[in-house]
Amino acid sequence: MAGSDPESSRVPYDEFSMFHENAAEFGIPYDGAPIVRRERVEIADGRSLSALVWGESDPEYVFLHGGAQNAHTWDTVLLALGRPAVALDLPGHGHSDGGRSGYLDLHGNAEDVAVAIRDLAPRAAAIVGMSLGGATALAVAAAAPDVVRRLVLVDITPGVTNQKSSAITNFVNGPESFPDFDAILARTVEHNPTRSVSSLRRGILHNAEQRQDGTWVWRYARHRAIGNPSGSGTTVDFAGLWDVVSGLKVPVMLVRGMLPQSVVDDADEAELLRRQPSAVVKHVANAGHSVQGDAPVELATLISDFAGR
Repeated sequence: MAGSDPESSRVPYDEFSMFHENAAEFGIPYDGAPIVRRERVEIADGRSLSALVWGESDPEYVFLHGGAQNAHTWDTVLLALGRPAVALDLPGHGHSDGGRSGYLDLHGNAEDVAVAIRDLAPRAAAIVGMSLGGATALAVAAAAPDVVRRLVLVDITPGVTNQKSSAITNFVNGPESFPDFDAILARTVEHNPTRSVSSLRRGILHNAEQRQDGTWVWRYARHRAIGNPSGSGTTVDFAGLWDVVSGLKVPVMLVRGMLPQSVVDDADEAELLRRQPSAVVKHVANAGHSVQGDAPVELATLISDFAGR
């Protein structure tokens, strides 16, 4: 039974020890562990955001993950990209402290993220945001346009609604905790049919923590109310960001997964192009919503072609 012998059931975890697995799964040349370190940036009210800093040169990219994810979701993309970058843990996710009022507080979170970008990657060529991270990136463009030079939206537009993202919400609103690693893995595999079990295992180790009694809890669950993924009594409502899209003065690319798990539809794409006729739209045939998980090498190539230096 879970908790009867917690020490014997401890699962070892070193967040920098699994990059070789990412590389091997997608055929990326691997000459040794990349240079990656974890940094913290003080924000406001005694809070801080955590980030993974890749490389030793000035970061060329900033990556913002989706809701209920963390900075490690970009590991394979960054291995394939091979450029200095920063991958942030959004407020209320990963190793970051909670947001000002829940992790769906787009505007408060955008102001926090802008502080971190100015500290860690003030000259980044592009911000890449997936899902909630893409919505946050749009909010950053409105709140701090000086830090946004190019924008890559990964399977997200302001047209995404609760209905379109219901499969994701159903997963996030699952059990508060799990009795053992096998239980949390089984649920994750069930809800992520496009991903390999090995990649999902890595993802859990990065995105969940084992308590002293041997049970497991998602890191983001520390900052949400039970049954409410926002932690603040709000629901997903990105529609107000369409005006931000209309006002963008920087190049924009939408990368859309084309498998049924995607949350972006043809109407969303058409509206993006109506508001930003010069936007680049790329379809990834073998990816669902998690393009960075399903087709990371292809995504890295698209990003490099769009914003590479």
